[in-house]
Amino acid sequence: MRIGVFLVAAGFPGRSAGEVLRDTVEAVVAAEEAGFDDAWIAEHHFMSYGVCPSAVTLAGVALGRTSRIRVGTAVSVLSTRHPVDLAEQAAILDQVSGGRFTLGVGRGGPWVDLEVFGTGLPRFERGFPESLDLLCAALAGDTVAADGEFFRFREVPMVPAARLRPVVACTSPQTVTLAAERGLPMLLGMHIGDEEKAALLRDYREAAERQAPAGEREGRDHREAAGGDRPGHVAAVVGHVADSTAQAVRELRESMPRWLEPGLAGYLPVDGRARPQRDISGYVDFLCDTHPVGSPGHCVEKIVRTAQVTGLRHLILMVEGAGDQARTLANIRRLGAEVLPRVRF
Repeated sequence: MRIGVFLVAAGFPGRSAGEVLRDTVEAVVAAEEAGFDDAWIAEHHFMSYGVCPSAVTLAGVALGRTSRIRVGTAVSVLSTRHPVDLAEQAAILDQVSGGRFTLGVGRGGPWVDLEVFGTGLPRFERGFPESLDLLCAALAGDTVAADGEFFRFREVPMVPAARLRPVVACTSPQTVTLAAERGLPMLLGMHIGDEEKAALLRDYREAAERQAPAGEREGRDHREAAGGDRPGHVAAVVGHVADSTAQAVRELRESMPRWLEPGLAGYLPVDGRARPQRDISGYVDFLCDTHPVGSPGHCVEKIVRTAQVTGLRHLILMVEGAGDQARTLANIRRLGAEVLPRVRF
């Protein structure tokens, strides 16, 4: 079982973006000291929900401050980036860190980012498969070329070259199928529960099986039954520990709406479509009920249940829910001391 931390770089009221970014790096350092396997940094643009506009850049800072822990992006938004440019940056971090960097990518949404960066709504609506394939080609070979709808250029060398396999954020059946057809691991969000995660994992397996020849399917089934060849899927959950479950839930119910209410309002559609609305208090209740939020024992039970229901063996815990850096660091240290040793199976 691998356990990491997930850092949104959450812009709680009263905290400057610079403070949040520095605190995010400090949290990665604390996670390494607490024994976590990895730390994943989110990327958002033009909003307080998350104040890190370049997860790759902040990951580079965090890698420079640590020596053991892996650092990943959760995720770099591919619809607003040139895939080869992103691959070059990932290759730098891979080479300089000694292989401790993981690139997570996602399609993003129909947000104003597309207008600001000039990629446009078509890149979001139909360009993600082409972008993902070009990214994978740039991360897998010594040279890369393109002849598609959105990218067309002559063959060029990849300098530095890398051998990386991205993780893909999956929130829709289409993206699940896309990841499965390419053999790429999924990153599943904290907005869904165990049963929904299990359903997406089943969809992934079925899509992968449709792609594989019969003999290969039989071999894969045998290896997975023996515990090998896991795709390496990752799932984000909230992780917040306190002396009692009631205390942990109370802390998040008091703090998270102050962040989520203005933060989620920052999602501005590029084309005037209605922005999805969310019942904030109901969402916080869902997160507290579903994820490891509670006493150490309760957190252990929730993590074990998620592993049993889904088969997942890699979870990343969103640890910033209290909105206070001292409490975040205490949460990381306590999870490392009182929860991690009991879920290493």
